[in-house]
Parts: sequence; C-alpha cells; structure tokens
Amino acid sequence: MLEPLRQGLPPTDPSGVAGSASCALPARYEAVGGARKFTRTTLERWELGERFDDVALVVSELVTNALRHALPADPPREFQDPPVRLHLMRWTSRLVCAVRDPSRESPVAGEAADSAESGRGLFLVECVSDSWGWHPSPVPLGELPSGPLYGKVVWALFRLPEKTK
Repeated sequence: MLEPLRQGLPPTDPSGVAGSASCALPARYEAVGGARKFTRTTLERWELGERFDDVALVVSELVTNALRHALPADPPREFQDPPVRLHLMRWTSRLVCAVRDPSRESPVAGEAADSAESGRGLFLVECVSDSWGWHPSPVPLGELPSGPLYGKVVWALFRLPEKTK
C-alpha cells in the first residue's frame, strides 16, 4: 500500500525498511492533534521518541496544509475514507513522514509578511527536516491502483543516526 509513497523519494535500500504506519485523518482541524498523537505513539514504538519534537512539527504543518489548501470547500459525499492520510515510514537510517491529500495542486513555499499569522509552514518543514518534496499520487483514495492520477503526496525526510552496538 505504501509503494506509491516511495516513488519520488530519495533513493533508499528496500532491505533497510524497518517499519511503516498509516492513519486516516478526518477533514477537521482537530485531526492535527490526532496526527501528533499517532506520531508520538509510532515513534515511541520505533524507539525514536527523541525525534518527536521535530517530526511532530513537520507532521502538524503538512497535515494543516492538506486540510487548509487541498480539500474542496464542499467535499464530495462519495469519499468513503477520510481524504487525508498520514504515513510514517522508517528505514535503518531515514524516517519519512508523508501526507496524502486529494488535490493535484503543488505545494508552494511562500513568503509570509512579518505580521502574518500563517504562511510559513513549508518554510518550517524545510528548516526542520533534511529534505522535503511532493509527487502526484498515482492511486485514487479508496480505489484500486488502475485509476487515473489523483491527488498528491507531500513528504519530509529525516536522517537517523547510525546505531552503535
């Protein structure tokens, strides 16, 4: 299920995949808190709790952007699943958080005015993660892989230190 998310990411060794977790998020801003809780639980299970602050900031920004900019004003009723999904993937030396949403619009890191209360999300993602990017999602939400291009995945990568034995 996560294979489409790996397309467009920096190269990784498939043998190094150590775990993946995913959750559906409702189209409400309260979902950001749920995404942070899911992230904390997952990172603690993977013994990466010390990375929570940085990863949670990025997750919060990516989920907020998806909710704010990627959902239609009147979402169609045919959505069977929530239209936004958070995926966390861990390799031996990398952690990726990815948010899938139904919009085809590319994310844009804009410059916010000094007095603006929002508009710095992707700038924060860029500053806190080691790299970030996006790609079209080849699988429509809730459909089989044979469908047309639909939506996108925005991801951020964190390098993990090598474990000493």
